[in-house]
Amino acid sequence: MTVKDIYEQMIAKRHEMSKSQRKIANYLINHQESAPFLTASKLAKNVGVGEATVVRFAFFLDYEGYPDLQRHMQEALQRKWTSAEVFARTTEQGENPEDTVSEVLSDDINNLQQTLQQMDKKEFQGAVEEIVEAERIYIIAYRSAASVALFLEFYLDLVLQNTEMLRSADGISEHLLDIQENDLVIAFGFSRYTKRTVEVLKYVKQKGARTLVITDHMLSPLTPYGDRKLLASTEINSFIDSFSAPQSIVSALITAITRSEHEKVERRLEQLEHLWDAFDVFQE
Repeated sequence: MTVKDIYEQMIAKRHEMSKSQRKIANYLINHQESAPFLTASKLAKNVGVGEATVVRFAFFLDYEGYPDLQRHMQEALQRKWTSAEVFARTTEQGENPEDTVSEVLSDDINNLQQTLQQMDKKEFQGAVEEIVEAERIYIIAYRSAASVALFLEFYLDLVLQNTEMLRSADGISEHLLDIQENDLVIAFGFSRYTKRTVEVLKYVKQKGARTLVITDHMLSPLTPYGDRKLLASTEINSFIDSFSAPQSIVSALITAITRSEHEKVERRLEQLEHLWDAFDVFQE
């Protein structure tokens, strides 16, 4: 059985499943990014069935046990579909735009719920502390991931005045030449991952800098290089990624940082308000 057949097999065998097995199958199909990392007991708790039912479900699908099923689901995550393949698998001609907006917004809601469920609060707190304590902050993000990174750069540099997003791939070596151990690199990467992001993380780790990775799951090639790792579900029935959850994580980071540095940020914003008034920045 190939890894890409796992979920097709679950769908094909639904009519043979008990009610509890169908609940497990539905959960695994709807949580393909986070479910492969759940223990049998945690999966059972999330689905609302007994742990023994989860184990029997794995045997029902002809696996040697739940760890075997779990391993195959994790391998399935590593399968890199091309954009054309994903588009072909998720698109039908003549779809009603009204149905599409409902579908996509529902997918975004599911991604937010999934991300919240898997969020490690201590890891998030550690990420906030790393950002506050950093001497300099460098943000690495390429292709579509840059859209989320730009938002983070704007507000971190607005209030902390020490943040730079490295936009030019050719100029990275010059920017990071003097990176120090008290500097922080924040890297964004979602499937399909860019090689340059991984290469930059390897380099800055060799230089001893701290790293924060914002990515989609633990099998991401970015995670081995992250001192801190924040996971955001990006799965959507389209050839594009859903960035609702990564954007929410970024918003949460900015909010938590400004709250922890309340007095400093308040003084900074008061100064900026005077400057914005002087230059007539905003429409009244």
